[in-house]
Amino acid sequence: MKLLIIGATGMAGSALTTTALAHNHEVTALGRSAEKLAKLPTNPNLTTRAEDAFALTKAELVKFDVIIDAMATPPAQAYLHVDLATKLVATLRNTTSPRLVFILGAGSLKTGDDDHLFVHDIEKSPEAAGFVAIPQNQLSELQFLQTVTNVNWVGVSPAADFHAGDATPAILGTDHLLANAAGVSVTTSGTMAATVLAEIETPKHHQERFTVANQ
Repeated sequence: MKLLIIGATGMAGSALTTTALAHNHEVTALGRSAEKLAKLPTNPNLTTRAEDAFALTKAELVKFDVIIDAMATPPAQAYLHVDLATKLVATLRNTTSPRLVFILGAGSLKTGDDDHLFVHDIEKSPEAAGFVAIPQNQLSELQFLQTVTNVNWVGVSPAADFHAGDATPAILGTDHLLANAAGVSVTTSGTMAATVLAEIETPKHHQERFTVANQ
């Protein structure tokens, strides 16, 4: 398939790029930094583009089978998560292709006996003050997507701790924060990438969010 990966030089995006190339897909890696894009693995199936995702036109987007939004933002610009989702959806209204895949946050997942949103736990942590805008805006992003019925989209949330690392066997869920048998709630970038590629190649979710954690 022809894949466009937005945010291809970030933690999730670079793992997705590497995994997609290993699966022999044609990948266009989009990022803001030509220098960072140049560090992606050399591959005949890889095209890199250093440009702003907000400048993408419908004519450009419909050339792809799947568009993966793995964009990362600084906390002060966390609103861009919502802005890019709305831009992509607005551009592709009333279409079935390309499929949109959004890498979401863990904050929108439910946890605890009362099924509260995990973002509320994050908000209570003094250490989170510098980055809490990101999970808050990713929650808004999901809430927007849940209103969309005329675009082919799917969202994927990681566990509480999302960091770089190799793929491991995965646990899948829907709307609740996952933890493994040892009680650890973690998703590595490799596990996220493998899960997203599996969903792209064999779709099981449509217009909904699901979640993945390392086993």
